Amino acid sequence: MQLLDGATKTHLMENAEPIAITGIGCRFPGEGHGPDAFWKMLLGGVDAITEIPLDRWNADTFYDPQAGLPGKTNSRWGGFIEGIDQFDAAFFGISPREAALMDPQQRLLLETAWESLEDAGFVADAASGTNTGVFVGISTFDYWRLQSSFRNKTTIETHTTTGSVLSIAANRISYLFNLHGPSLVVDTACSSSLVALHLACKSLRNGECTTALAGGVNAILNPDTFIGFSRMSMLSPDGRCKAFDASGNGFVRAEGAGVIVLKPLSVAQADGDRIYCVIRGTAVNQDGKTSSLTVPGSKSQQKLIRAACREAGVNPLDIDYMEAHGTGTSVGDPIEAGAIGAVIGENRTSKECLLGSVKTNIGHLEAGSGIAGVIKTALLLHHGEVPPNLHFKNPNPDIDFKKWKLRVPVIVEKLTKNNV
Repeated sequence: MQLLDGATKTHLMENAEPIAITGIGCRFPGEGHGPDAFWKMLLGGVDAITEIPLDRWNADTFYDPQAGLPGKTNSRWGGFIEGIDQFDAAFFGISPREAALMDPQQRLLLETAWESLEDAGFVADAASGTNTGVFVGISTFDYWRLQSSFRNKTTIETHTTTGSVLSIAANRISYLFNLHGPSLVVDTACSSSLVALHLACKSLRNGECTTALAGGVNAILNPDTFIGFSRMSMLSPDGRCKAFDASGNGFVRAEGAGVIVLKPLSVAQADGDRIYCVIRGTAVNQDGKTSSLTVPGSKSQQKLIRAACREAGVNPLDIDYMEAHGTGTSVGDPIEAGAIGAVIGENRTSKECLLGSVKTNIGHLEAGSGIAGVIKTALLLHHGEVPPNLHFKNPNPDIDFKKWKLRVPVIVEKLTKNNV
């Protein structure tokens, strides 16, 4: 994805008008509640990772430092948001009975959708009846697992199904806010919210909707996925995403939600909206067959970056910052950095491109991870500063930073250009 500062004069490509981000709502680990608090947290280099709280489960029951043991996880850390069980149902006109059966992911999305619209300057009910689309990335269903684990089938209620199925995560927003545009969820694993954003931009450009809400969510409510990832040796045993560092040994799971408000740039300007930044181009592809189902492919990633740059009308050599996936794994980081370097570092004579990952602050939100990176980047452009990347002490020797003209910022830096 390519982003440009909203204040920069842009050449509007035929049939590909830039899309403005005009509102942000987010609930991220630590103090990342709302764009202002999240930005303060990023600038301060806050590490929001904690041990698994007791209101989820007793970490001692499932923890073992040895990865791969049946029924055990080698990680007892994660990025968690407080009060995930708290929800003002009456505010949204939802009965307590129904709210109790709603997946917390649905609740988080309602709250962040409302906050994103407020941040975009919508007064109460202003979006009602409009052709506004909703595009949500979501993939986990821990709450359904908790409910279905009870053998007494008489506990199934009127609202059990609508409170659990993934499609309702988007549809409930459209229903409660009376939005008439497309409403859908996307599950492409860790890229879910980015693909949702891509579809939202396409829908806006195709005239299917006039405004769009795009976002993603993840909630960690039981240890099952921890155990599965641990058996795959994917989790960091010390609970930190050390992106691009030699000590990178896996990722740490995290939860949260983010929603952004999107409009065509000309519409946002005509409406007098505050514009965080603009999206000039997006692209989607798949790695196809690689060495393993979960291992990414460098050539496909290179093609994706080039495709996004072509649509955006951006020369890869002019890019000054890349917000990467950057999970901190020994396999994924070198592949991703190599793909980025092959495209934006090839024949690069200017200064290095800065490389960052929000996962070093808040962990890996999985289906919601992409929108967390987009929100960080939008705030970065809006404020003209690059936050520090945490846990970067010794560069990964499998990443040729010098050859590819890449550099990981470890202190707050000024953003000198607008291509990100």
